[in-house]
Amino acid sequence: MTSHLPLTGYRIVAVEQYGAGPYGSQYLSELGAEVIKIESPHGGDVSRRTSPFTIGDEDSEFFQTFNSNKKSLVLDLKSDSGRAAFEKLIATADGVLNNLRGDLPAKLGLDYASLKSIKPAIVCAHLSAYGRDNERARWPGYDYLMQAEAGFCHLTGEPGTPPARFGLSVVDFMTGMNMAIALLAGLLGAQRTGRGCDVDVSLFDVALHQLSYPATWYLNNDYVTTRLPRGAHPATVPAQSYRTADGWIYVLCMLPKFWEELCRGLGRPDLIEDPRFIDIMARRENRDLLTEELDLAFMTRTTAEWMGLFGGHIPVAPVNDLKQGLDNPFVAQVGMIQALAHPQKPGLKKLSCPIKVNGQRPSSRPAPALGADSEALLRELGYSDEQIAGLLDEGNADEGR
Repeated sequence: MTSHLPLTGYRIVAVEQYGAGPYGSQYLSELGAEVIKIESPHGGDVSRRTSPFTIGDEDSEFFQTFNSNKKSLVLDLKSDSGRAAFEKLIATADGVLNNLRGDLPAKLGLDYASLKSIKPAIVCAHLSAYGRDNERARWPGYDYLMQAEAGFCHLTGEPGTPPARFGLSVVDFMTGMNMAIALLAGLLGAQRTGRGCDVDVSLFDVALHQLSYPATWYLNNDYVTTRLPRGAHPATVPAQSYRTADGWIYVLCMLPKFWEELCRGLGRPDLIEDPRFIDIMARRENRDLLTEELDLAFMTRTTAEWMGLFGGHIPVAPVNDLKQGLDNPFVAQVGMIQALAHPQKPGLKKLSCPIKVNGQRPSSRPAPALGADSEALLRELGYSDEQIAGLLDEGNADEGR
């Protein structure tokens, strides 16, 4: 465990659920911030019941994936008493974040205009599907929709096959990270000026931004990047997967020296001076011919044998399935899997934080039980035992309606 985490002392209030928002705020909690998750009395975060691997009635492995080190406070933000408690909490906080539909933060009073009178330095981070200031503000939206509309699906998979999404919710995760960065930027500005602000990110904007250099190529040259066989890079060759005796290997010869070392290691030094492959442009024009030549060479040995020869010398990687990717001994060696002391499932495994502080990965506590910190937090805010019981009973009564 690291002795000091850089966000220790910051209090962040999170009105969030499911994936994108919790993914981003978990970076803050794992780096030391006190992240207080506001959950509805009507069952809390919906991902607590996301199948197929639930843990009791109000927890799941999906929920545990995105909510380490957080606290859970059950409040009904639409009730007068719940709102009053929320505003007391905001007075003690540095930031508040949400991942609600774009029209809801203003309605629920989660924006800077609604909260600046309580704390002028509060930073309000908003993660929505399409933003809060356009004709789609009221639209619901999810990761896969963004992949479809931004063009990802036509860039994924083999040519001639139906459009395909990424295997993971990359837009959710990238947007969550963008939210965390925006919130931290707002906190730095508030420290300097004493004034907070609203910061906004949307799934759509982030998905579009990830088009990166293919977008630049199109906007300036009308060039449309398309799918290439074997997941090949659109410009550099060879940079794709190749067949081996027992599977696949991915090779990235981004520099001339890597191309030359590849040819020598494959026992094909003649390819270096072959006019068809003499430089990147020639190799790009003759990509299919080169694939045939390299497949023949790579199929003489197994993936593991080629990795033993080329690993650490040129950029190569085995093309693993999910099981192979996680069972890779290197994953354990670098400490990317940890076991949590979960009260209902001791030894619950999850991935570690990818950020190291002073050479060490922050350790994680299990995600909280629903409302686990309600009493302690309300007492800190000055509520008596009787008032706390009233607030909690109010939530239970609402849930029973």
